[in-house]
Amino acid sequence: MPTRRHFLHTALGFATLPHLAQAAPSGIGLGFSLYGMKTLTLADALKTCAEIGYSNVELALNAGFPSEPKVFTAEARKLAVEQLAALKLDLPCLMVNISLTADDKAHALALQTIRDAAQVARDMNALQPPIIETVCGGKPATWEQQKAGMVEKLHAWAEVAEKEKTTIAIKAHVGSAVNSPERLLWLLDQVKSPAIQVTYDYSHFELQGIDMEESMKLLLPRTKFIHVKDASGDAAKFQFLLPGEGRTDYVKYFTVLKQHGYHGPVVVEVSGQIFSKPGYDPVAAAKKCHAALAGALAKAG
Repeated sequence: MPTRRHFLHTALGFATLPHLAQAAPSGIGLGFSLYGMKTLTLADALKTCAEIGYSNVELALNAGFPSEPKVFTAEARKLAVEQLAALKLDLPCLMVNISLTADDKAHALALQTIRDAAQVARDMNALQPPIIETVCGGKPATWEQQKAGMVEKLHAWAEVAEKEKTTIAIKAHVGSAVNSPERLLWLLDQVKSPAIQVTYDYSHFELQGIDMEESMKLLLPRTKFIHVKDASGDAAKFQFLLPGEGRTDYVKYFTVLKQHGYHGPVVVEVSGQIFSKPGYDPVAAAKKCHAALAGALAKAG
């Protein structure tokens, strides 16, 4: 796009690609999380996203994915950086799956996951590393019993993130202990670290009847990354859907984002509820999501 510039640098043996959040005149760059493309090679996934028209992607560092750190070799990282630059794709974020309600052994592993993800981030872009995003774990009903322990573990996450010079954006989830804007902000206020910020995902609030505009008003000032998907049902029983298949008004969604001055990535997250079903086609899904979101973004001006 005319407002985006891409170049290669060499640092620590890796090419580096700038993460430029303002990938469109609106300041919003549509992206696709490769969490929804597990069955494709990384090269094929990146090529597919670029051909469809996405301006950025999220790498999934989860076990079993092509970019899982233990199998994502130095050479593979270098090739991915070169491909991202050639395709003019930004890399704003890396997905991990760690929990603030884990036992001591799992907590130690979570801290190592943060270190490993931070290294991937530096290898992909030493000048402006992508941030790390995760949910928080637990169950809504256990919040009061677990919140003090969650604060203690989040302090530890922050200490590691600060040392690694990275940012972790945590996300509220309808099925987790942190399921609302208020709980999410309470955690951030207890830790008070610039290394801990917000991933905004309205689908989890929509299922609980939480107003879109109110949730954005509360969270966008701390939001560094946005996931988008649809959902049906309610907090007790729900099914995540592709954007455009549910109740969310995306013209309103992008209009409100604009009103709040959000500039950054809006990245499709295909739920495991969808991609684990027989017959799921990641390419068809990515095309369908882009058509729905790009059309709404254009209408929102």
